This record gives sequence, structure tokens and C-alpha cells, in this order.
Amino acid sequence: MVISHSVYTAFRELEQSRWQQIASEYEGALGDFNQQAIEPLLDAVGAGPEMRLLDVATGPGFAAAAAWKRGASVTGIDFSPPMLAVARQRNPSIEFVEGDAEALPFRDGSFHALAMNFGMFHLARPDQALEEGYRVLLPQGRIAFTVYAPPEESMAICIALGAVRVHGTMDVPLPEGPPFFRFSDPEECHRALQNIGFVNSRVVKVPQVWRLPSPDALFDLMLSSTVRVAALLRAQTLDALRAIRKAMREAATAYLTNDGGIELPMPAMLTSATKPVDAEEKP
Repeated sequence: MVISHSVYTAFRELEQSRWQQIASEYEGALGDFNQQAIEPLLDAVGAGPEMRLLDVATGPGFAAAAAWKRGASVTGIDFSPPMLAVARQRNPSIEFVEGDAEALPFRDGSFHALAMNFGMFHLARPDQALEEGYRVLLPQGRIAFTVYAPPEESMAICIALGAVRVHGTMDVPLPEGPPFFRFSDPEECHRALQNIGFVNSRVVKVPQVWRLPSPDALFDLMLSSTVRVAALLRAQTLDALRAIRKAMREAATAYLTNDGGIELPMPAMLTSATKPVDAEEKP
């Protein structure tokens, strides 16, 4: 998907400004849940001792910390200073750098592996980020990233969007960005990676469950701790928001647990590939 510079800038500003606001809330809202795919992600790139690994869109540094515990030499990069502040506080032994996934501030062939845990759909130009990943990897280097499964399987998003469609409107003035579920499609992942030059691409599904304390917590956390869905919700009228909250609460009760909480299936799609041994550096 090709977007104009002005649209790209607007989308990037939405993402960046939002992550400035919610860095402190992220860990409690989504942190534990989004860590469920980290070990499979690191397995996909073979993270271990004597490996130089780049964690792109590192956020609070969860994947970076897990790779460091495996003995890898880790660098984390993110475009949000508040997120990096959290990462540095949590992981003083790891190097964290402020920077852009679409213009990585590293030399060609700097890393053996690159990992990105739920960062792809926050990028205005994900293909450019994949190009940059290819550039900074050594030949035979591995790349892996996670995104959510398609909307019909990602129940939190399915419930939220379904409630908006029935009780509000999807036609709101938000910055246009790449399709949120583009990389939930294995064929699209294979195509994008192969176009850049990666080989041996593989996509697997990783089971995940988002555990929340109550059915009402789903609406509250979507509004307070996400980017695109929160922007969509905030663009609704007050009457529509009340109806959306009620609809989300009612839908979430189908996933009640014995303690009054809910457990929502939210599987991850884990994509990995290799930079070929005879890769020619791109101009």
C-alpha cells in the first residue's frame, strides 16, 4: 500500500503521540498478554548466546529482556521516549535507542537477528521497515514478527469493532494507515518478505488469551490503552459510546470465568524468514 507523505505523517503522528500518552498504562493493560508470544518469537530467530539481536518497537523492553536472559547481546529501539524510559528503568543492562523502524540508525549487517513483537501494525510504512530489517541483518540473519490473528479470531478486537458498527460509525475522520490485519494473512506475509529478498518464510499461529478482571474492563482498556481502536471510540458520540460499552460488556460475558473475569482468545500470527547467505546488499 502506497500512501502520500502527508497521510504517512498524519498516521505516524497519531501513533507516536498516543504512545507518548499511554506508556505507563501499557504494562498493566496489555503487557502481560502481549508477552505470551515472546518465547516463540525468540525461538523463531534462534535467540541465544553470542547473537546480536535487535528488538524493533521494543516498547517497555519485554522481548529485549527475554533475549538478554538467553545470553544474546541486545539492542532495543522505539520511537517513543516515554516507552524507552520504562524499558531503561526495567532493564538497566540493555542498550535502548530512540529511533525509527523505517530508518534504522545502524550500519548494514549489524545484527544476527531482528524481532518485532506486535509492532508491525503501528508502522505507517511496514514494507520500508522490512527493507531496513533486511539491510541491518547479516547474511543468514533471521527476522521474526508477531501480529494479531484475523479479526474473527481476535475476539477483543472483533467485539469492539462489531459494537462500533452496530451502535456507532466506522466513518470517522482518522488518519489513514496500512490495513491493521494485513500481516495476519500468511500469503501476504510470504509475498512481502519474498519481494524484499528474504527466503524460507514461515507463518505459524501462537495461542494467546487476554485475561481481564471483568466484562467492563474490555471497553475501558480499549479506550485507555490502545491506539487505533481508542481513536475510533473517541470519535463516537456520547450516546453511541454508552451503547458501544453496553454491547461490548454483553458480548464479553460469553467469556466469563468462575472468578468473574473474562478470557478472550487473541492468537498471534508469528512470521519468520531468513536473509540468504549470498544476499547482495541493496543500493
